[in-house]
Amino acid sequence: MAKKWKVGLALWLGLVGWVFSAAHATQTTPRKIVSINVCTDQLAMMLVGKDQWLSVSRLALDPELSVLAAEAENYPINNTDAEEIFLMKPDLVLAGTYNSRATVAMLRKLGLRVEEFEPTLSFDDIAEQMLRIGALIGREEEARRQIAQMKADLAAIKRPEQRKTLALYYANSYTAGRGTLIDDAVRLAGFDNLTDRIGVEGAARLPMELLVMEKPDVLVLSKRQWTPALAEENLAHPAIHRMVSDARLIELDDKLTVCGGPFSVEAVARLAEAGRD
Repeated sequence: MAKKWKVGLALWLGLVGWVFSAAHATQTTPRKIVSINVCTDQLAMMLVGKDQWLSVSRLALDPELSVLAAEAENYPINNTDAEEIFLMKPDLVLAGTYNSRATVAMLRKLGLRVEEFEPTLSFDDIAEQMLRIGALIGREEEARRQIAQMKADLAAIKRPEQRKTLALYYANSYTAGRGTLIDDAVRLAGFDNLTDRIGVEGAARLPMELLVMEKPDVLVLSKRQWTPALAEENLAHPAIHRMVSDARLIELDDKLTVCGGPFSVEAVARLAEAGRD
């Protein structure tokens, strides 16, 4: 009986110790952070402290997707594999909701703390995600400072004096309406998005005939669309070339709005400049 009592006491003390350690761990600032999403990669790079270790995903090195591609070369790179990440023994894993569900589930099953982030659909979302990451990694003050600077930069942008209509036109004749970060940038730049006229929300097809008939003042194309591919055939259509002579044409880097961050202010500035010309 005494032996069983001692074993029970040992198990109880062990459980108490584990609970105390777990609670203490959640209150401790993470020192080893791994990001497996190109969007959390960039926000983490902007906020991580010098005394913290950060690994970012391989996509962070892609200059067409990542504004901070050059800076990402200074960090250890991961391939978003569960086994690889587990062996890094991180205190915190940052992931996107579009990351592999199997990878996220495995990491959690292995006992790692994984925090997931939705895509940013507005500049308010950017601020919220920065605050959240700042709180997770103990860099709240730095997050607040960068958010304040982002808002100041947005407020300093000179908008067009007259309201104009802008159309976004991408590969496979896609456009973007309300509920997207690029749409928020369009409105903050002082434009009306053509999608409001035609009743489009989110990402959707925009028939070329409708685009030509609506005659937007500004036409925005993506810089990464000028590569030979069937998806870009719509951009080589003669009707588009005729539109260019009537509308102001601007090419905008996808990476400014694929992921949201303070760097997305540049998209608003570029659009507003096009409206002032």
